[in-house]
Amino acid sequence: MPEPRSVLVTGGNRGIGRAVAEAFLAAGDRVAVTTRTGQAPEGALGVACDVRDAASVDAAFSEVEAAHGPVEVLVANAGITKDGLLLRMSEEDFTDVVDTNLTGAFRCVRRATRGFVRLRRGRVVLVSSVVGLYGSPGQVNYAASKAGLVGLARSVTRELGGRGVTANVVAPGFVETDMTAALTEEVRAGHLAAIPAGRLARPEEVAGVCVFLASDAAAYVSGAVVPVDGGLGMGH
Repeated sequence: MPEPRSVLVTGGNRGIGRAVAEAFLAAGDRVAVTTRTGQAPEGALGVACDVRDAASVDAAFSEVEAAHGPVEVLVANAGITKDGLLLRMSEEDFTDVVDTNLTGAFRCVRRATRGFVRLRRGRVVLVSSVVGLYGSPGQVNYAASKAGLVGLARSVTRELGGRGVTANVVAPGFVETDMTAALTEEVRAGHLAAIPAGRLARPEEVAGVCVFLASDAAAYVSGAVVPVDGGLGMGH
């Protein structure tokens, strides 16, 4: 069995983040999750954190380091939506989403890098979305924030690739979560019609790709965008 690693998943209390945390726990790692409430899946350390606040991110990392050692794997998954058509979207709704989804990921990666540089190894997995590359009406803010994660990962790869650090992006399509459960039947049917696989993803299917990208088997994969979307965004 490989040595357990210190893994941190942001937004790990539900949906994709929870499935990712559970998958790393099943692999035998020491897992911490950040949430705004501090709730965590069984077996994981829950840490209260607001990714919009650098001091909160720093405190959360310090708490994880004290309990589990320096973070070796960071899965940046925390995200929000504030959908609305471009002409009616407020500047606040745009900047709030970018601040959480993109700048929040930057704050976490920047803080994790301290440990990576000392350890001379590290894995960053940024959870983006098919929407970041494919686009979506009413989601200019969300799509821009998720597309920005690609540039973040690729720049981290160029800066830290020589120090044993990889940074990759997972781009899920539509996943069976609380978010998609709230869709109307009509909207859901429209999405399903566009997905070659003919179904939504299970959160565990996204989690499996995150675990692979953090594994030794993926040591030479960096700066990649891996779609997990049933073929929805092919070629984007």
